[in-house]
Amino acid sequence: MSAFMLIKSKFESLRLVLDERLCRLWAATEARKVRRGGITRVCAATGLSRQIVVTGLNELQLLDATPVGSEFGTEPRTGPPRRREQYRIRRPGAGRKLTEVKDPGLLTALEQLLVDEEAGDPMGEQRWVRNSLRHLSERLTAGGHPASKSTVARLLKDMGFSLRTNKRKQGASGRCPERDEQFRYIASQKQSFAAASLPVISVDTKKRELIGNFRNNGRAWVREALQVDEHDFPSQAECSALPFGIYDTTRNRGYVVVGQSHNTPEFAVNTIGRWWQEEGRAAYPKATHLLILADGGGGNGSRSKAWKVNLQQNLCDRFRLTVSVCHYPPGCSKWNPVEHRLFSQISRNWEGRPLRTLGIMLGYIRGTTTATGLLVTAHLDENTYRKGQKVSRQEMLQLSLKCHEVCPQWNYTISPRI
Repeated sequence: MSAFMLIKSKFESLRLVLDERLCRLWAATEARKVRRGGITRVCAATGLSRQIVVTGLNELQLLDATPVGSEFGTEPRTGPPRRREQYRIRRPGAGRKLTEVKDPGLLTALEQLLVDEEAGDPMGEQRWVRNSLRHLSERLTAGGHPASKSTVARLLKDMGFSLRTNKRKQGASGRCPERDEQFRYIASQKQSFAAASLPVISVDTKKRELIGNFRNNGRAWVREALQVDEHDFPSQAECSALPFGIYDTTRNRGYVVVGQSHNTPEFAVNTIGRWWQEEGRAAYPKATHLLILADGGGGNGSRSKAWKVNLQQNLCDRFRLTVSVCHYPPGCSKWNPVEHRLFSQISRNWEGRPLRTLGIMLGYIRGTTTATGLLVTAHLDENTYRKGQKVSRQEMLQLSLKCHEVCPQWNYTISPRI
């Protein structure tokens, strides 16, 4: 048996009978037996912190310098005086209570803040928080839940967040000066619509996938590795699939339409109209107003005239629906909820499995679920959408479009004309 396993086995046998002081003295004794790296090895085998083992070593030095019989006797001890806290043995439940125990609403308040602060990679499990610990602490305190930076850091670690260094992965983009203002405005809009029981959807186009016997990133539990083609040549693909996703933030429902054409505004708006006709109207029977959260580029770009014209004609006029659109600032697409609440779950569901046919792809999308209750509907769109739709100045003037006062280039409302 290795030294690591031996220490671990001893600790598991003694941990129930050792009090706080004896535990650190025993750990220090084991660390002494190892010439180099004793503290690190004991910490790894027992799970104790380095400070506990170091404190135990200091106590052993004091005991070695104390004459026999004077531990509790009258003879004076040599060496520096020992602090009372070093030999404190706490009863179960003793000590200061954690902040979240004294304030049961703290954790819920932090989770509510992270709804608009959290972002993630749609192709992986990475998550990060936009604001610093100090800002989160100040916002919690202002909301009636005082919490220090260390408390916020500990709660974030319990939620799976951790401090990590930067990793070179993509090109840097300039920081938009109105970025934080737009984030605050999006959060206020979401809150207003939710309070009025109005629908809020997040939309975006997922990465185009080649359909065929091609390698899919990730790993899957299989008895034997699946055999795929050596090269992923587009010319050998059955077709290419372009999923457009809609995530209902209130109902935690996903709606995906897989197209085989181009990522155009017409395709995006037709998908939203299809969702409203099949699911939206039934889920929100009294709603006459819809909030759309979208990225700033692609088929639903903030500068796209065709996007606004199609919204007017194929959504607002067709269903007599008032639509408000809020675009995320440039470089901030990862904060769009559809990215890390829908697309990431779909990618995780089919990772390591080749998408040989469109039917297989749709099956994986429909089979995507989470512990929080996510359900996804998927459909195929075989229509052909042509790129480069031209929009005249006269068509733009005929739109029933009103820009918002806050960041008007990203926020606007389109009303039905009839």
